[in-house]
Amino acid sequence: MKKLKSGIGQNRLAMAASIIVSIVALLAVSALILFGQDSQITGVIKSGERPKIAIPDLRGTGEAGALMNAAGGVNATLWDEVSGAGPLEMVAKTFYPLDVPQQPADFRNPPANAKVVAPGNGRLLSDWAGAPVKANYLAFGYGAVQDNRLVLFGWLYNVNAADLSRAQVIGKLYYGSLDAAGAKKVAREFAADILANLGIQSLSGSKIFFASDRTGNKEIWSMDYDGSNQKQMTSYRSISQMPAVSPDGKMFAFTTYARGTPQIMIHTTEGGRRLAFYNPPISSVVGTPEFTPDGKKLLFMTKFEDGGYAQLAISDIDGGNLRRISNVKAIEVSPRVNPKNGTEILFISGRSGKQQLWLMDLNGGPPERLSSGEGDVANPSWSPDGQRIAFAWTRGYEPGNFNIFIMDVASKKINQLTSGLGRNENPFWAPDGLHLVFSSKRGSATQIYAMLADGTNVKQLTTQGNNIQPVWARGTN
Repeated sequence: MKKLKSGIGQNRLAMAASIIVSIVALLAVSALILFGQDSQITGVIKSGERPKIAIPDLRGTGEAGALMNAAGGVNATLWDEVSGAGPLEMVAKTFYPLDVPQQPADFRNPPANAKVVAPGNGRLLSDWAGAPVKANYLAFGYGAVQDNRLVLFGWLYNVNAADLSRAQVIGKLYYGSLDAAGAKKVAREFAADILANLGIQSLSGSKIFFASDRTGNKEIWSMDYDGSNQKQMTSYRSISQMPAVSPDGKMFAFTTYARGTPQIMIHTTEGGRRLAFYNPPISSVVGTPEFTPDGKKLLFMTKFEDGGYAQLAISDIDGGNLRRISNVKAIEVSPRVNPKNGTEILFISGRSGKQQLWLMDLNGGPPERLSSGEGDVANPSWSPDGQRIAFAWTRGYEPGNFNIFIMDVASKKINQLTSGLGRNENPFWAPDGLHLVFSSKRGSATQIYAMLADGTNVKQLTTQGNNIQPVWARGTN
C-alpha cells in the first residue's frame, strides 16, 4: 500500500519513528470523487426562499449612545449576528424610510376604511412591508442607562400583519454592563431571540476548538463562533492536536506528544481539569479521537498487538473495554459517528489503495466505499442531521489541491464549496447545520475560516500563527 499523503504541511511531525510519521501524515489529507454536481443540497440555504428583515440602527441616550454606534457595538453586532445566521435576507439600510421608529408608540395604524394609504415615512407597517423595503420583519428599539447598566429595549415586528395589534413578535429588555462587553452581550441576546422566534438556531454560546502553534508549541485553543475570545486550553509545550468535543460541550479529547509517544488525553472545557483515560499500553500510534453521540464512549485509531497497521477502535470514556472495530492490512483513521443514529461511522482507509472515504455500521455488516478511488480523501464530518458529509478532496476544480465539498448521503450528489483560494481542509459542521468551519493555507500560514454551507459568507476567524483542525462545539450554555 502506498504511504498516505499529508494534506497540511504543519501536521507533519518531526518524530524519529517512521511509522508515526506515516500515520500522522494521513490525518490531514483529503479528497472525494465527483458523483455529480448539485448546487442545492437539502438543508443548505437556497436563494429566493429567505425571509427579509430590516434592522435600522438603534439609537441610545446618554452613555448608551456611544455603545450603540461604536465599532463592535450594539448596532454592528446585532446586524452581524442576524445576517451571519444565513436564513434571513438583510434589507439594505439605504432602502429604509427616513423616520425610523424606536418604540411601539412611534407606530400608527392607517386611517380606517381609507381607500388609499399615504406613506407614513416609517410610522406605518406598510412603509416597511411595501416598496422599496419589501421586508417581512422589522427589528427596532433603543438603548438607555439604568442603575449604571446598559439596557436595550428590543422589538421585532411582523410588518405584514393586518394591524399593529398583531404585529409584535418580540418585546423585551436586555441588560449588560456599561462597556463594550455589555454592548455585545445585549446585541447577541436580542439577535438570538430574533432568530429563535423565526425558527432559526442561533450559534451564540457555541465554541470552536482548534490546534494552534502561535505560542511556539502546538496547543489546543478555543474561541467563540465569531472568532472572538480566543483562549489557550492546553499548556503541554509539545505537539497537541486533533481536538474532539463531547456532545454536551463539557469535555474535549486530543492527541499529545507531551510524554514522547502519542497519547489521547481528555480535559474538561471549564477549568481544564484532566480526566482519566487509559491509553493502549503497547501502541506507538494513537489519534483522531471522536466521542459517541451519548458521550459515553470514544472512537480513535491505534496500533494493536499484532504489530500491523493502525486500525479503528472504541472504548469507554476512561479507555476501558477497548474493542477493535477494523482489521485490514491498511491504515484506517478518523472515525466519525453519525450524530443521529450513533452507529454509522465514516472513516478514512487505504484498504483499496489510495486513502478513501468509507462508511460502516458499528453493529456489523460490510463497509461501503463512498468515494470512487480517485484522488485523496480525509477529514470527514457529519452534519447534525446525519444527512450530509463535509470533506476535503484533491479532485474537481483545481485538481491536486485540497478543497471543501459536501455530499448528500442519500443521493451521493456533491457540491464544491471552495476553489482558487489556498489549500482548504478540515471542514466541520456548526450545530445549526448551516455553517462550516475549516482551515485554509492562503499564503505562508494556515488560518481558520467559517462559511455558510453553500460556500458563501466566508469569514476569517484567526490571524496569529498556524491554526488547524477546527471542531465546532455546541457549548455548555
